[in-house]
Amino acid sequence: MPGQHSQPATSLIVRTVETPSLGDRSYLVHDGEVAFVIDPQRDIDRMLALLRVEEVRLTHIFETHIHNDYVTGGLALAEATGATYLVNADDEVAFERTPLRGGDVVRIGDRMQVRAIHTPGHTFTHLSYALTDNDQPIAVFTGGSLLYGATGRPDLLGPDHTDALVRHQHASAQELARTLPDETRIFPTHGFGSFCSATQSEATESTIGQEKLGNPALTQDEADYVHDLLAGLGAWPAYYAHMAAANSAGPDAPDLALPERADAAELRRRIEAGEWVVDLRTRTAFAAGHAPGTLNFGLDGAFATYLGWLITWGTPLTLLGETAADVTQAQRELVRIGIDRPAAHATGDPGQWSAGAPVSYPAATFADLELVRHHRDVVVLDVRRAEEHRTARIVGAVNIPVHELPRRLGDVPPGEVWVHCAAGYRASIAASLLHAAGRTLVAVDDQFENAAKAGLQLVAGEL
Repeated sequence: MPGQHSQPATSLIVRTVETPSLGDRSYLVHDGEVAFVIDPQRDIDRMLALLRVEEVRLTHIFETHIHNDYVTGGLALAEATGATYLVNADDEVAFERTPLRGGDVVRIGDRMQVRAIHTPGHTFTHLSYALTDNDQPIAVFTGGSLLYGATGRPDLLGPDHTDALVRHQHASAQELARTLPDETRIFPTHGFGSFCSATQSEATESTIGQEKLGNPALTQDEADYVHDLLAGLGAWPAYYAHMAAANSAGPDAPDLALPERADAAELRRRIEAGEWVVDLRTRTAFAAGHAPGTLNFGLDGAFATYLGWLITWGTPLTLLGETAADVTQAQRELVRIGIDRPAAHATGDPGQWSAGAPVSYPAATFADLELVRHHRDVVVLDVRRAEEHRTARIVGAVNIPVHELPRRLGDVPPGEVWVHCAAGYRASIAASLLHAAGRTLVAVDDQFENAAKAGLQLVAGEL
């Protein structure tokens, strides 16, 4: 099945369900007969299908924490299967669950034992789960605690709690390393591009012993770890603010049926009413032609992360896809962050989505930008995050991170705008916002590493 791969742990089976668009993993573990799940995503049909393929019975579902970056499928999966749903007893939730705390041990089938370990840091009530097979330590499911080469970020509960949580995070990582054998395999939920990770790693698997060699939480003392981690934290998606409340309330199973179909007149009415009409096609296709006023969040990038980050929560949303399958894929990604029912959808192409002719704007490279700056003044708009801009930036570039742009369009200087990011995806989002606002622009669709190669002068450091 797409998005899944096998990671065997001795004779027990650990199946990984990837959600790469959010940078997260969920896990199904079984002994050939009975199974448990860790941190399931909202679209539970993937896990239900995997249970059928594996021909096992789900008996337990564990949450490592009340998630900040996605809406859980735990309660819905428990209701669909009759499995026991285990959530920290100290988490205040509005639904029936089986409470547990650090130190509790749950026996599953004849061989598997899962021991809850209190690992505060990402949240105060965070739990990790150590798995043994007939008392032989096998693996630990660490959620947002100990990740590959990193730890979960400690600042998502707000600045009043960050100092306490970052120190808890260091102590929790040390506790896992001290109490678990070096050969214990680590299976985190975050750390594969998720903004819940304090830093990013390219690793796809690890053990306690490997992390002892290079994870800052295990190689640095508390003071250095705290200083370096806090210094490296950047912005996190605005929709995170809504996730804990949704998860504490007990999300139901999502409805992935297509919403009503909208014609060109209806799309225009929605755009003029201030609603978001989002074109799901690639940035290349969008630049070449799109319905006026539509915005580009391509399915080929971190679609849900950026749409959820930029949209004002509750704004009606219409999805435009070349096919119904594209719209359904977008809906699947959106329900994972709590955007449940789009207002409408349309399929086809821009000629069908607009009463008039489609509009377009040019795309270019950094080499093109270097050439044009010799001939006329242009505004260079860098929509990367502030920490990226500080690391290296084009001389004279204006930095407005893409997640700030919807409310800062008036801060973009007058003139012809050349908008860039690190690779083109965020630049296309920004270009669509600017174009809808009537600006003249060029979207730089290029890797930022090519800027210096093209002869553009770069600088680094604080502004």
